[in-house]
Amino acid sequence: MIEDADVLEAGEQDLYEHLRIVVDKGQSLLRLDKFLMIRIENASRNRIQNSIEAGNVLVNDRPAKASYKVKPFDIISMVLPHPPRDTEVYPEDIPLDFVYEDNDVILINKSPGMVVHPGFNNYTGTLVNALVYHFNQLPQLPGNEGRPGLVHRIDKDTSGLLLISKNERAITHLAKQFFDHTISRKYVALVWGDIAEDGTVKGYIGRSAKDRKIMAVYDDSEKGKWSVTHYKVLERFNYVTLIECQLETGRTHQIRAHMKHIGHPLFNDGTYGGNKIMKGTVFSKYKQFVENCFELLPRQALHAKSLGFVHPVSRESLFFDSEIPADISAVVEKWRNYIKD
Repeated sequence: MIEDADVLEAGEQDLYEHLRIVVDKGQSLLRLDKFLMIRIENASRNRIQNSIEAGNVLVNDRPAKASYKVKPFDIISMVLPHPPRDTEVYPEDIPLDFVYEDNDVILINKSPGMVVHPGFNNYTGTLVNALVYHFNQLPQLPGNEGRPGLVHRIDKDTSGLLLISKNERAITHLAKQFFDHTISRKYVALVWGDIAEDGTVKGYIGRSAKDRKIMAVYDDSEKGKWSVTHYKVLERFNYVTLIECQLETGRTHQIRAHMKHIGHPLFNDGTYGGNKIMKGTVFSKYKQFVENCFELLPRQALHAKSLGFVHPVSRESLFFDSEIPADISAVVEKWRNYIKD
């Protein structure tokens, strides 16, 4: 859990808390520098080690060494002699693909590689920075400061439809629909392996005990939040399968973790092991073919294709669909031709 920044007193100088992490109860023993590499997005190893050596990283309010083994419930702080950036989101003129807009809601087709909202070490170039450039005074959910208009999110390297609220009435109504799981969301994914039939993945999603950067699926409700994904086969290519996933719940990395859990990680999903050859032949031509596919699609093969919801004001049921993006389409076509040949 990452908490808000604060100010700490240290002798004659004020030290400002830029980051505060309360370690999860399921955390296994892990070196402090490795733990921070996992938890702080886009932070270099050198920057983390330099901060530790300078005494800027505290564990339970005391400077710690890089070799310190992080334990459950430790409180880790990063303190610096200058105040952190304020929580104001600064507008940036970044192009967006608007699918729909009215007085209450906006629908955007997010491109892959775009981070949805600012966070520690990543304050610019996000979708939210673009939103505040195009729109004034977007609402925020309580406890969601710095994320105006957002009622849900998709991963940086996942493309597809994202719903934005333009006013308080809309954000409250839509947030309830997401909470009640009445929003209809379908994704298209290319996964490793030949999936024999349609199915459903269920389980409690929580952080992996082996690698806190990723999510894992458990049978124990103490280890995570309940999650359900239904999947349907669209097309088979012997070694990979194109599927449609329908979410009942919307947990962090849900589809990526669920497909990994059943032995079919997403194609080129480096975080969940899909960025290496998992099925196929040992021939060098096949290896070169897969590497060419990875170059065409330098991200996980996941697209938020459709979204259905009840309009917060008119109460009309709305449904939107999107085209599969060019990078995924190109790789799917390569697999079609490969199997034919």
